[in-house]
Amino acid sequence: MTLPDSFDLAGRRALVTGATQGLGTDLVHTLAAAGCDLVLSARNADALKVLATTVARDHGVRVQVVPADLADAADTEALASAALAAFDGLEVLVNNAGISHPQMAVDVDAATWDLTMAVNVRAPALLGSRIGRAMAQAGRGSIVNVSSLAGSLALAEHFAYSSSKAALLMATKVLALELGPSGVRANSVSPTVVMTEMGQRVWGEQTKAAPMLARIPLGHFAQPADVSNAVLYLASDASAMVNGVDLRIDGGFAVA
Repeated sequence: MTLPDSFDLAGRRALVTGATQGLGTDLVHTLAAAGCDLVLSARNADALKVLATTVARDHGVRVQVVPADLADAADTEALASAALAAFDGLEVLVNNAGISHPQMAVDVDAATWDLTMAVNVRAPALLGSRIGRAMAQAGRGSIVNVSSLAGSLALAEHFAYSSSKAALLMATKVLALELGPSGVRANSVSPTVVMTEMGQRVWGEQTKAAPMLARIPLGHFAQPADVSNAVLYLASDASAMVNGVDLRIDGGFAVA
């Protein structure tokens, strides 16, 4: 018996936001290795060009770049249009871009709150709406939103961030409900600590990491590939019956 290659994305087209940093770069290479053509977006146009050249060379897929500032609603709308036009449609949307500015609830300021909500909620919501509509017209698609365990479990000093990620989880469910009848799925992934370059800087010190690791039954933090492989699963036909789900990538942190 030959099993179908359900993870093969050859011939499909995806937009990945936050493509040039940390988890985003790993996501891009993972989707490209599965054969997916890519539209890459981030604020840094030069970094996007370098990444696009590397991905096209290493994986032999088509790559286009669309620089955008997701804190700006007009820029986000323009990104949706440009990404759909790049390869005449999209089957996959990965809303990966996000920001965090730690603040206690009693110290939060309006500017930080509004910026966090704009990037972490409004931008993926607008992209999900605009690109989801085009996917629905085509009759298929997969939207994957990168949320966080902080959207389900309160995290001190992350008032705006946790609130934004909780909102993103609900936005994902509404997209799943409304777009599902048209053949479009929407799901999210919620990692805990991921050992990107930034994760290494923040959690690489053993004394700081030890209390957090003690709460993770598997005893270690996530690697970027742990998240990227989950996104690949949700983007592919391997998850054809998965819709409206939040997949926690936390080593069991949330079960305690």
